[in-house]
Amino acid sequence: MLEALAAYHQTDQLPFTPPGHKQGRGTDPRVLAVLGEAVFRSDVLATAGLDDRASTGKVLQQAQDLMAEAVSVERTFFSTCGSSLSVKAAMLAVAGPHETVLLGRDAHKAVISGLILSGQRPVWVDPQWDPDLHLAHPPTPQAFQSALEGNPDAKGVLVTSPTPYGAGSDLAAIAEVCHRHGKPLIVDEAWGAHLPFHSGLPTWGMDAGADLCVTSIHKMGSGLEQSSVFHLQGDLVDPDVLKARADLLSTTSPSVLIYAALDGWRRQMVEHGREIYDRTLALADEVRAEIEDIDGMHVHGRDDFCGPGRAADMDPLLIVVDISALGVTGFTAADWLREHRQINLGLSDHRRISAQITHADDDKTAARLLTALRDLADHAAELPPAPRFEIPDPARLRLEQVTLPRDAFFGPAEQVPWRKAAGRVAAEMLTPYPPGIPAALPGERLNDDVLRYLRGGVEAGMVVPDAADPEVETVRVLIEDGSSRRR
Repeated sequence: MLEALAAYHQTDQLPFTPPGHKQGRGTDPRVLAVLGEAVFRSDVLATAGLDDRASTGKVLQQAQDLMAEAVSVERTFFSTCGSSLSVKAAMLAVAGPHETVLLGRDAHKAVISGLILSGQRPVWVDPQWDPDLHLAHPPTPQAFQSALEGNPDAKGVLVTSPTPYGAGSDLAAIAEVCHRHGKPLIVDEAWGAHLPFHSGLPTWGMDAGADLCVTSIHKMGSGLEQSSVFHLQGDLVDPDVLKARADLLSTTSPSVLIYAALDGWRRQMVEHGREIYDRTLALADEVRAEIEDIDGMHVHGRDDFCGPGRAADMDPLLIVVDISALGVTGFTAADWLREHRQINLGLSDHRRISAQITHADDDKTAARLLTALRDLADHAAELPPAPRFEIPDPARLRLEQVTLPRDAFFGPAEQVPWRKAAGRVAAEMLTPYPPGIPAALPGERLNDDVLRYLRGGVEAGMVVPDAADPEVETVRVLIEDGSSRRR
């Protein structure tokens, strides 16, 4: 992609096609001052631009083949709409409307969107709840085995690994269970772009035997936002069906900028990946040790996350820090770090914050992070104390799926006060974000525990952005026979 883009410039191509800015010539100078001329100069059409109108140069196909070769899989497809699209395409490739899929209940909201679009019937496989950490670890292979035995008509299985906390499933064992039953395994590995390129990182999905693996190159790699790939191997998923399903959702105007950066990341990893991650892993170890020495902070490691009843593996580059000893929530801490130290964190919850270390970090960025965290500890007593915030045990948060997510989402609905929503069927996703795992999803019957958890979370600083009412003062619910309409 990068070579084709360089050739496009060298041959002085002149477009009379979209984009209408014509390589930045029509762009407002005030926009160029912020975004730069190079962005617009390289924002060209993929066909009748970077390649000819019939794509005879097969530029995109060559780039995808090189990525497949780099990670030793049979087929790779690029996406410029993020893994939110890619995971939907993967789901549509294995099951149709009203067909059954097995999914870990720690799935991202994009998976729920896939259920709504497809009309598939979900069978949820419960994660492992850690009562000490108040954290869910990935479901076990045994849980998927039981679910498959109880649902022999299931068309496939979807697992999220690593989780946003960096915890990894026992993918090899889950793949073996799936294949024993003749079912394909999809791995939502949005956080695992880097995993194929160093033996010191957790085993990635395709090496573990998955059939289809979705990865966000922008999360832990050098791709631009929205860059994603899905990898395919084996004969349980038809590549032509996968491509057709992806075409249903993808854009006919893909970004060459996203393609080119994604292709460049692949080349960088093939040539220098081992060396890069030798350095990055060493840096992450140093940062972990330094944070552990800060009073009031504890860095979660393998002893916390891995072992019986917990995760099978963890990514050391996702640094999850328990700050409960400081007496403040992760929400408050993240806000303070952004406002006062200009440090942005990805994940925060009622007692933790998380910083990701990537190949782009160095001693300078690490030092700035560590200084900010030490300052946070020094100022914690000045911050609002953590409110009492109860997280019910999983049995109380587990909701009954009474209708298909699609039927509830598109059905007749009304907005009711949260205190009157218990017993009603949710017609929307209620998703604390990040990490983006729904606490309630369309078609589940709400209970008091989940509703109090969400309201308490919002009061403590939790964000629920996809709700019709992000404050969760009211909730969108399905109008069922016998339900009274409230205006």
